[in-house]
Amino acid sequence: MKLSTATLLAAALFLAAAASGLSEQLFNGRDLTGWHIDVPAMDKDPAVPSPFIVRAGNLVSLAKPGGHIITDAIHENYRLIVEYRFAAKPGNCGVLVHASTPRALYDMFPKAIEAQLMHTNAGDFWCIAQDITVPDMEKRRGPKENWGVDGKKLRRIPNLTDGSEKPVGEWNTMVVECLADKVKVWVNGELVNYGYDCQATRGQIALQAEGSEVEFRKVELTPITTLTE
Repeated sequence: MKLSTATLLAAALFLAAAASGLSEQLFNGRDLTGWHIDVPAMDKDPAVPSPFIVRAGNLVSLAKPGGHIITDAIHENYRLIVEYRFAAKPGNCGVLVHASTPRALYDMFPKAIEAQLMHTNAGDFWCIAQDITVPDMEKRRGPKENWGVDGKKLRRIPNLTDGSEKPVGEWNTMVVECLADKVKVWVNGELVNYGYDCQATRGQIALQAEGSEVEFRKVELTPITTLTE
């Protein structure tokens, strides 16, 4: 039986993580130890419930009010494995890497590079107050004079594939590798984005509450010294 390229790549990523023996579960399956929540609406009214909870062993983003759950620790040179699914209606969410300054965009988003989870767009990059370069930049991002990292500029860099996501309700696996100024993203074993010359090389990791309810059953980090080819 001939295995698909996606299957072989997924196996290679799994074996690389297993071989290191240094994987850290950023979400422990019980509570939100190691994370803090940054939701502007909760500042204004302490009675507003958090959009981040633990339910049935999953970390759940309830989508509203908008905000982020952010690791207390700063990380660099790692492979991040995130297993997620839209619990009901598909929509928007994201994984942020190299996060730093809180509320740097729209008074809500921390300075970061986002690996998009939005349904049918998983793996897009969004530049949030910091930038990254990809091959075929003008073709993928649009006219160079409109590039930027604030709300008035072209911040989205579309992914390289279509159809990498599984049907709504099934679990997806996103792998993000960050090494020095490079970032690579896979969705279900398919390479969906690759960037370099990132303006940050370390930072916190964040998950969004934005748009739709999403369940996360794994958020695992492994130190790396090379990128997966």
